[in-house]
Amino acid sequence: MSSTLPLVFDEPVGRRKPPRHLADLSLDERADAIEAWGEPRYRAKQLSRHYFVRLVDDPAEMTDLPVDVRDKLVAELLPPLLTPLRTLEADGGTTRKTLWRMFDGALVESVLMRYPDRVTMCVSSQAGCGMACPFCATGQAGLQRNMSAAEIVEQVVAGARALARDEVPGGPGRVSNVVFMGMGEPMANYRAMIGAVRRLVAPAPDGLGMSARGITVSTVGLVPRMRQLASEGLPVTLALSLHAPDDELRDELVPVNTRWKVHEVVEIAWDYAHATRRRVSIEYALIKDVNDQDWRADLLGDVLTSFGDWGWVHVNLIPLNPTPGSKWTASRPEDEAEFVRRLRLKGVPTTVRDTRGREIDGACGQLAAQQ
Repeated sequence: MSSTLPLVFDEPVGRRKPPRHLADLSLDERADAIEAWGEPRYRAKQLSRHYFVRLVDDPAEMTDLPVDVRDKLVAELLPPLLTPLRTLEADGGTTRKTLWRMFDGALVESVLMRYPDRVTMCVSSQAGCGMACPFCATGQAGLQRNMSAAEIVEQVVAGARALARDEVPGGPGRVSNVVFMGMGEPMANYRAMIGAVRRLVAPAPDGLGMSARGITVSTVGLVPRMRQLASEGLPVTLALSLHAPDDELRDELVPVNTRWKVHEVVEIAWDYAHATRRRVSIEYALIKDVNDQDWRADLLGDVLTSFGDWGWVHVNLIPLNPTPGSKWTASRPEDEAEFVRRLRLKGVPTTVRDTRGREIDGACGQLAAQQ
């Protein structure tokens, strides 16, 4: 493995941790904390209902909590986690990208995307990223720190508040899908990532009550964590950011490939699909004259179909959103179309990702880099 790419699975030492928030805790843990302060345990459910169901962020609206304890409970279990610095809109306001400042000044981004049949939140799991993929704005910024489970959840809750308050065109609504495809490598912050997923899917008022099938967790291919995710009993979708079908190129584009090669990560993805009965998404950013050649499309198809079960996988081609000054740019339309055609000829279901948010620096990390 490259000496410039540390394998970071847990919180870097020596950094201040984010304040504890009820979204970091199970309902029982919240009740334990409240009981330790001399309050009845049912206050935990009251406070949780305000956060996850009513989506309240003003203590004055929590009228079922006695005034003399309200401020203490809110200060201890609902501390502010994210401060919005900028919100940019596209697609008539149905795409909203927000730059957030966390308690220590670290910056992260989230994106709300409203479609006719669903609302998807793209969330960050780390401030920066340590995977060092050269075509990614976040990867070039390096890793600042892991986010807490609550900081991850708060991005979704903030989107849910905006929908409930009719701030997004289309009327009040709810977040139906969450994709861990913002800043950071979710599997490198596994403990907080899986904690956030459990809060998202927990029935209200313990959590948001989302369906696990509406959640997608992406990874560049951290094999031990992919195996661990398969054992969690959570039928979330796994998205493997492959970006190249051959080790020579993937070593350059996705440096962690020097540790776990193409065949191994694809095999583990296949194992995940069979363990969870959930189809895996292969993410592939099309980069002009780098990974978009006809022969690479054919090789990608061969790699994916070599497991003999074509129904386990779907390829999601991503037109690269280049960062300012980068040598990397999106493929030509004709090369993109031919790539799709060749994969489909191999029997591999293939789509091209919607390019929402391009005019508002939609690629993760671009807005933070400008700030």
